[in-house]
Amino acid sequence: MFTGIIETLGEVVELQKDKGNLHIRMSSSFSSELKIDQSVAHNGVCLTVVEVQGDCHTVTAVEETLTKTNLGGLQSGSLVNLERCMQMNGRLDGHIVQGHVDQVATCTKVRDLEGSWVYSFSYDPELENVTVEKGSICVNGVSLTVVDSNTSSFSVAIIPYTHEHTNFKALQAGDQVNLEFDIIGKYVARLLKR
Repeated sequence: MFTGIIETLGEVVELQKDKGNLHIRMSSSFSSELKIDQSVAHNGVCLTVVEVQGDCHTVTAVEETLTKTNLGGLQSGSLVNLERCMQMNGRLDGHIVQGHVDQVATCTKVRDLEGSWVYSFSYDPELENVTVEKGSICVNGVSLTVVDSNTSSFSVAIIPYTHEHTNFKALQAGDQVNLEFDIIGKYVARLLKR
């Protein structure tokens, strides 16, 4: 369980294909503190730490994960949003995030408002995921509030702190991002379908 509050940016050091799997070696400010079998969100994807060496850790993304997320597009040097799992005695500063990506979206527009940024995204509506204005959405692991909501698109506003401390600073139109829709909204939508 996560909150969508990014702790640090990691940098991809090495990628190693192994049949249908991808081993991702990352360098980050907290890699040396991690333990094998610990869950860490990488761009919003919950992955298990399989190795720790110095200031680097390694996780493995299986084929299922690679087909449903943007992790297959990582390259050496890519910046990745990282968050360790939530502590039960801590504050929930973002929203409830499971680390289970629902689908990918494409960034369609970035507007620089000279002090903040508005990012617009489009996604496949056939998967029946929904956003609501002022509702929560998790984009590349970042807990955000929806500004504009449509059937297959939405936008979010980014403050300078978030822009500087996440990989939003490198995000451009055409890039793919991971989306995890609000868990409460998913359950409500499922119940209404019945």
